[in-house]
Amino acid sequence: MAPTASSTSAVPSTSAKALLDPADALGTLASYKTGDGLSMDELIDSRQHGGLTYNDFLVLPGYIDFPASAASLKTKVTRNVTLNTPFLSSPMDTVTETDMAIAMGLMGGMGVIHNNLSAEEQAEMVRKVKMYENGFITEPLCLSPNAKVGDVLDIKQRLGFGGVPITDTGKIRGKLLGIVTARDVQFRRPDVSVTEVMTVDLVTARQGITLEEANTILRDSKKGKLPILDEAGNLVSLLARSDLLKNQNFPLASKRPESKQLYCAAAVGTRPSDRERLALLVDAGLDVVILDSSQGNSMFQVEMIRWIKSTYPHIDVIAGNVVTREQAATLIAAGADGLRVGMGSGSICITQEVMAVGRPQGTAVHAVAEFANRFGVPVIADGGISNVGHIAKALSLGASAIMAGGLFAGTTEAPGDYVYRDGKRFKAYSGMGSLTSMARKTNKISGENAATQRYFSEEDTVKVAQGVTGQVTDKGSVLPFINYLYTALQHSFQDMGVQSLEQLRNNVKVGTLRFELRTASAQLEGGVHGLSSYEKTLYK
Repeated sequence: MAPTASSTSAVPSTSAKALLDPADALGTLASYKTGDGLSMDELIDSRQHGGLTYNDFLVLPGYIDFPASAASLKTKVTRNVTLNTPFLSSPMDTVTETDMAIAMGLMGGMGVIHNNLSAEEQAEMVRKVKMYENGFITEPLCLSPNAKVGDVLDIKQRLGFGGVPITDTGKIRGKLLGIVTARDVQFRRPDVSVTEVMTVDLVTARQGITLEEANTILRDSKKGKLPILDEAGNLVSLLARSDLLKNQNFPLASKRPESKQLYCAAAVGTRPSDRERLALLVDAGLDVVILDSSQGNSMFQVEMIRWIKSTYPHIDVIAGNVVTREQAATLIAAGADGLRVGMGSGSICITQEVMAVGRPQGTAVHAVAEFANRFGVPVIADGGISNVGHIAKALSLGASAIMAGGLFAGTTEAPGDYVYRDGKRFKAYSGMGSLTSMARKTNKISGENAATQRYFSEEDTVKVAQGVTGQVTDKGSVLPFINYLYTALQHSFQDMGVQSLEQLRNNVKVGTLRFELRTASAQLEGGVHGLSSYEKTLYK
């Protein structure tokens, strides 16, 4: 049917109001009083919006003028420690021990070894991480000519390597006589002298050689070890071929600059016995100590921070946990080099439910980071991270890095045995406030337990759980998973239009990076919906 006069008159005429010239689009945009969306201050307004979690908001996209691969994720996690990726594994007894700490270091992050075990066991784990990768090994383990094959086998079993220099004194700076390799002791009786099996046809380098030059000699010689000798032929350091391979395979590995060893952190409490524990950890090569408490704003933590900074000034201290700037101020004033933020936000934590204390994680991270960054103290967002988007949001809120437990639990490198149920493979995952973790004795003599100390409940007759025990599906190795997190986070930065954490913080500060609140229906829209079934594969 042909349109009537009345129906055609309802259609607006383009001539009634002249359209703007497309060339003036940017100029017209500049005429708006504010940018699209919300600034950070407008987003994080507890009086208007209440406390926010990561799911409650989105970051609005920026302008892309660089490839995702150009985005740098390098970040400071303490005043003095810089990592190449902003990932830390949580100090939980079902998340971080030796294997996880090594993997995190190789992938540019840092593992935090839990303290729900004896001090000696924890120190041995730190030592294994520190000995896993080196530049010049300045204090190599040596044996004397009186040693036996059994001594070498014991070293390999305990420490994981089999190339041991033999010096006349059995110590570094003794005259080098030979090297016993893993192949030298294969099929040999334990009582055979090392002098009968050691390799004496050695390629060596003179003291003063650069690491690059030494690596070239090691590569061309096809030897497993390169001893570095002084003019008198005494051993002063060692270089390992295995470390060359690690450098090639893991270019992002975060290492202490002077020793080229992987960074390693460990958790301790604030009791008198923890001072003895820390002494063993420092002797093992510890870089960063984390004071592990669900509520860090206490006289116990203040006293511990001051003692550590006066006794071990070279050790950086990450204090916490905190969720308010008042808590943060106490610990910063005491000398903390970094802060953990989070209380009750973890997937297996029930602190908010049981104690009625805590704070939504998004609001907590912003409040503490805004305050702590004024003093140059980095903030670590601990808890509530279940996907890459949460990591990106935590960083946009001001965190320098994230710490996760559930994200890394169930991987090959996580402690624990696999169990099978309904044809699927699982690993246990326990909150440190769970009764399972509280039942584990870290000191059989005193009966101490790190989990009860963390929640100030070691003297309670009734143990009040602040966590649960569950199971997570087998995730395979953490190495490709972290690589996925790294690459996905680079793409997230690209969508935001920022190439580094520094630029991210600056754009948030000046208001060019904008945000949007999400309603419940908006959150539903942002996930998979409208399908009868689907398969969600995150990476290949």
